[in-house]
Amino acid sequence: MQEILRQLEEKRAAARAGGGTRRIEAQHAKGRLTARERIELLLDPDSFEEWDMFVEHRSSDFGMAEQKIPGDGVVTGHGTINGRLVFVFSQDFTVFGGSLSEAHAEKICKVMDQAVKVGAPVIGLNDSGGARIQEGVASLAGYAEVFQRNITASGVVPQISLIMGPCAGGAVYSPAMTDFIFMVKDSSYMFVTGPDVVKTVTHETVTHEQLGGAMTHAAKSGVADLAFENDVDALLQLRRFFDFLPESNRNGVPVRPTTDSAERIEDSLDTLVPANPNKPYDMRELIRKVVDEGDFFELQPDFAKNILIGFGRMDGATVGIVANQPMVLAGCLDIDSSRKAARFVRFCDCFNIPILTFVDVPGFLPGTAQEYGGIIKHGAKLLYAYGEATVPKVTVITRKAYGGAYDVMSSKHLRGDVNYAWPTAEIAVMGPKGAVEIIFRADIGDAGKIAQRTEEYRAKFATPFVAGSRGFIDDVIMPHSTRRRICRALAMLKGKKLENPWKKHDNIPL
Repeated sequence: MQEILRQLEEKRAAARAGGGTRRIEAQHAKGRLTARERIELLLDPDSFEEWDMFVEHRSSDFGMAEQKIPGDGVVTGHGTINGRLVFVFSQDFTVFGGSLSEAHAEKICKVMDQAVKVGAPVIGLNDSGGARIQEGVASLAGYAEVFQRNITASGVVPQISLIMGPCAGGAVYSPAMTDFIFMVKDSSYMFVTGPDVVKTVTHETVTHEQLGGAMTHAAKSGVADLAFENDVDALLQLRRFFDFLPESNRNGVPVRPTTDSAERIEDSLDTLVPANPNKPYDMRELIRKVVDEGDFFELQPDFAKNILIGFGRMDGATVGIVANQPMVLAGCLDIDSSRKAARFVRFCDCFNIPILTFVDVPGFLPGTAQEYGGIIKHGAKLLYAYGEATVPKVTVITRKAYGGAYDVMSSKHLRGDVNYAWPTAEIAVMGPKGAVEIIFRADIGDAGKIAQRTEEYRAKFATPFVAGSRGFIDDVIMPHSTRRRICRALAMLKGKKLENPWKKHDNIPL
């Protein structure tokens, strides 16, 4: 027994030591924490239960038989975040550069399988040099096994990827299939082919950061949902973000006590929308004044800024928020904003999170770039996502809701449950000026007549009352009562039951 205990302690010490003191110091010198330090910071104190600490690779080629480290470059197990169960894997760059072997992949698959069984989220802390070349196709097979778990778990449990170092080649496709991707500035990167290959094939010279750094993916490609300053900031913000998420598709949204009354009146909202219909205002101000305690966790703030997405709470319960942003492109929908919002709406629908939509949209962005880029299909993604969603949907039209964009933004016609409008709302096929120039084309040369016709059109159609007379708007509400009315609507919708017709799966326009 004493010998077994001695061996046990030796193996545990070897696993905790990772690639050794020199490599750990090298990791720290780059401003990065080790795999175990990251888990310790992410999870509640003393809550981590490690699995497969003694697993080793099975390769004997290229001298690998003499290079075995317990754990094989990834730390896996489960713990809690603010008392709620979560499964975690954290790749250890100090062991073979965090490269994925067959055994390494099996460890990840094991926790993902268990997460689906018990209904708990999975968080992957990625820091890997890619496939372990010494294992050849066995390593590639390991990636495919992980991919299959990502697909199977999708819509069953939330999956979050935090990229904390390199993530290249086939390795990027596992995070790509998770629900959210977070990155660390100047420390992590993602790309399918690296700068050297790019230079050889296309003769472009780019750095790792330019090609696949955190800000590249947060602002240009939209691959990353957020980019954080450093490892510590990323892990602490991830703990905050985790509190908004349900544990699985079998659980309701998390609810936490709040001192912010559901009946609160916010008088400042009465003057939020400018009298000039062409003057912008910040939709974030509305969101923060409506949600509990002003706590809005925004996602993808640097990508497709003409639409806002993120999580907040209403009367203690999580809601997903989608809102047009008049400060950017006047709030028009375009390719990027449609993709951004559609994926978020589908996530909320997967996990029974009510969707709150604030609308101020003059239409879809015109231009050849949008048409050639496929705005028809990309715009349809958002329409499809809203129409397919069966969760409670509450919509507030604050100002413009023109044309097809009115339909797309969770209108009554796409099974919106409760649709409100502010008195400043303008719901019409198009703006008064454009409409008049089409209807009264013969008067275009007469500025006086056009101005008169424009005001007539605005008074007759650019109001919430025509839509209200047809039941497309449930009520015209005063802005200051917005929080109270939304909270009451959500309380009424708690017992909502709605199912789509049976199908193997849908065929959203991709």
